[in-house]
Amino acid sequence: MATPALLQSLRLPVIASPMLIASYPDMVLAQCKSGIVGSFPALNARSSTQLDDWLGMIDADLQAHRAALPESILGPYALNHICHPSNTRLEADLRIAIDRRVPVMITSLRAPAREVVDEVHRYGGILLHDVTTIRHAEKALEAGVDGLILVAAGAGGHAGTLSPFALVPEVRRFYSGFVALAGSIATGDAIAAACALGADCAYIGTRFIASREANVVSGYKDTIVQATAADIVYTDAFTGVHGNYLRQSIEAAGIDLRTLTRVEGARMDFSPESGAKQWRDIWGAGQGVGSMDTVLSVAEIVERLDAEYRAAIARLEPLGRSTPHTVMPH
Repeated sequence: MATPALLQSLRLPVIASPMLIASYPDMVLAQCKSGIVGSFPALNARSSTQLDDWLGMIDADLQAHRAALPESILGPYALNHICHPSNTRLEADLRIAIDRRVPVMITSLRAPAREVVDEVHRYGGILLHDVTTIRHAEKALEAGVDGLILVAAGAGGHAGTLSPFALVPEVRRFYSGFVALAGSIATGDAIAAACALGADCAYIGTRFIASREANVVSGYKDTIVQATAADIVYTDAFTGVHGNYLRQSIEAAGIDLRTLTRVEGARMDFSPESGAKQWRDIWGAGQGVGSMDTVLSVAEIVERLDAEYRAAIARLEPLGRSTPHTVMPH
């Protein structure tokens, strides 16, 4: 399996997924300095100008860290773009990211234009695309992307419906390149399982919402820690695209779960009497919430994932079932 050079020297085979509101520069930097890929959505910046400022700050901070600690494992950062006509900033944000030579681009909702892929390749960057179906995977590969992010059932936010045990093997029947897997991955054991299944990397989001660096209210973090998989609601009522959300946040917005439906393919009329806003008060989360028991710093989360991952590998090795990823030495 062809893992891009940028992703071969990580502490753990992990890409932190870009999350609306939660993923701000502080968290991205903490993730990169912990030895994994940190990421954020371009639209978390209020404007393209602010995005440019953030990218300049991230580049400078990582460069200073590398100079001060040259022996440390420093992960690259990734920027997520929503390639949908509703994103009026897409062209401007892509131009800024390309000019800044962002190491890893992640595209969502629609495959990127071939010209964009070519421009990223010209400066040595890589482009990954997230998909939920085989058809979407095939279309992304036609565009020339460097890898696929398979968003399986149980992932936070806009998740697919296919089990990873179905999705990964089907993709591997026609594609031997880089694959990251998303969906209920919240422990080192799950990272090892993803690699054993045939993925090169785990794609983890919800676990990092329950971190000190996440740019969300404390109630969101606490709810994730207290929740179990039974509290995750899968619905397309809020955005018109199916996603996983915390039951507690839906009920707090004054919405009756029994009436949580959309009409004629459009999102629901979101005007609850509570004054809640969909993008702020309806909290996305994956089914792996039951594996989380406390709010930690990003560094502590990665340390725990690392220890769990190594323990899982140690349990598998006597059976001759080691994973394809090389564990980086400390």
